[in-house]
Amino acid sequence: MNVLFATSEAVPIAKTGGLADVAGALPKALKELSVNVSVVMPKYGLIKDEVLQHFTQIANFEVGFGWRNQYVGLWKGELDGITYYLIDNEYYFKRGGLYGYGDDAERFVFFSVAVLAAAFYYEQTFQLVHCNDWQTGLIPFLLKQRFADHEYWAKAKSVFTIHNLMYQGIYGIEQLKELLGAGDEWFTAVGLEFYGDASCLKAGVQFADKLTTVSPTYALEIQTAYYGERMDSLLSYRKEDLIGIVNGIDTSIFNPMNDPHIKLPYRHSLQRKRKNKLDLQEEMSLPVDETIPLIGLVSRLVEQKGLDLVIATLDELLQDNVQMIVLGAGDEKYERYFYEASLRHPTKFRFWLGYSDRVASRIYAGADMFAMPSRFEPCGLSQLISLQYRTVPIVRETGGLKDTVLPYNEFTAEGSGFTFANYNAHEYLVTVQRAVRIYQDAEVWQRIVDNGSRVDYSWSSSAKQYKTLYEQLIS
Repeated sequence: MNVLFATSEAVPIAKTGGLADVAGALPKALKELSVNVSVVMPKYGLIKDEVLQHFTQIANFEVGFGWRNQYVGLWKGELDGITYYLIDNEYYFKRGGLYGYGDDAERFVFFSVAVLAAAFYYEQTFQLVHCNDWQTGLIPFLLKQRFADHEYWAKAKSVFTIHNLMYQGIYGIEQLKELLGAGDEWFTAVGLEFYGDASCLKAGVQFADKLTTVSPTYALEIQTAYYGERMDSLLSYRKEDLIGIVNGIDTSIFNPMNDPHIKLPYRHSLQRKRKNKLDLQEEMSLPVDETIPLIGLVSRLVEQKGLDLVIATLDELLQDNVQMIVLGAGDEKYERYFYEASLRHPTKFRFWLGYSDRVASRIYAGADMFAMPSRFEPCGLSQLISLQYRTVPIVRETGGLKDTVLPYNEFTAEGSGFTFANYNAHEYLVTVQRAVRIYQDAEVWQRIVDNGSRVDYSWSSSAKQYKTLYEQLIS
C-alpha cells in the first residue's frame, strides 16, 4: 500500500504548529505497520541546510493553473526512513515564513496542482492521497475535477484530515475560479461556495472519499453549531464518512529518559523528576523549594487556548503558596498581561516570551501540573507530552482533552488529571485549587501520576486505525 501524505509542514523540515508534529510522526508509525507513506510539502526558504543536504532534485517541469505557467522543481530525500518530496518554486516559497501572505490562495493552489502534476516523477504509484487542513484541501477536489481522467490518478482515493476547523482558507469565488480554471458549476452549495465566498477546507470536506479529525469528541463537536464554524451542516451530512482518531506523540522525541534539555533523566521516579523542578526554579529565579506546587503552561497565546480564564484567576490563584511559569507568544494583549503579572508576582510567576524547545522541555519535566483550559481543542499534544513527563494535566473537557485525560476520582482512585466542564473562570480556578490541595498528599499524587503513566501516548494505536481506514478505501 503506497500513500502520499500531503501537508504544508512536517517535522523535522518546517514547523509552525501541531500539524508538523503529526506529519513527522504518523508516517513513521504507519511504516512500522508495513504502510509505505511518502510525504510531500513545499520547499520553503527557511528550511535549514542540514536538512536540505539529504535532498536531491529529481525533476523540473511546468504546471498551468489559471492563466499561469509556473516552474516546479521536485526534490526527493529520506529522513528517519521516510521518503519526502519537496515542491520547489522560489517565487511562492522562498520567504521568511510559511503562511500569512496576501497571495496564500495562489501559493497553495499552485502547490495542490503541482503535487498531482508530479505524478510520473514519484517513481511509485500512490493508491491514496492523505491531505491535511485547508492548504491541501483542494487536492481531493482536483482529483475529481482536473485529474479525474488522469491515467495515474484515475483510481486514487483521498482522505482529508481536519486538524483545526477554525482555519478554512476562505477566498473570493472569482479569485479561486480563476486560479483553478474551474467553471461556475463547481462553486455552488454542493461545491466550493461558502457563504458567498469559496473555501479550500470545504473543498476537502466536500470531495474527499473519507474524512478524519483528530479526536472522537471533536468529530462530534464539529457537527454542532457552537464548534462547527458554519461547516456543521455539511459535516453532519457526511458523518458516515467522518471518523475521529486521537493524535499520538513521537515518544522517541518526547521522552524524559533521553531529553537533552533536562538536568536529570527519569521515568517514574518523582524524586528524580523534582530535581528537574529545582533546576527550573533556579533558572527562572523563583524560590527553590520542591514542596511548592509548580504549574506550567506552554502554548500559543491565543484566545482558543483558554487564556482568558487564566488571566481572570491568576492574581487570586497566586495568593496561595503556588508558582506558575508560562512559555509562549501570540496576541499582544496576552503577552502584555503575562509580562505585567511577572512584575506583580516576582516570587511566584514567570513569563518566557517566544518559543524554545529547551525551555518547553524543562517546563514539562519540572512542573508538577500543566494548565490547558482550552475553549476548544481538536486534539492537543501538550497534555500528552505532560503525561509522558509525569506532569499532571489540568484541562477543560473538550475535544481531545476530554478523550485523553481521565478526571481523578477520589473515591475510586482512578484518573490521570483534573478536568472541568464549562468554559468558566470559577470552575477553572476551583479545579486548579483542588489539584494544588491534593498535591500536598504525596501518596495520592503518586497514584495519579502512576495512573497517567499507564496510558499509551504513542502513535501505535492511532496508526492502526489509519491503516484500517486506508484498507477500506483501496480494497
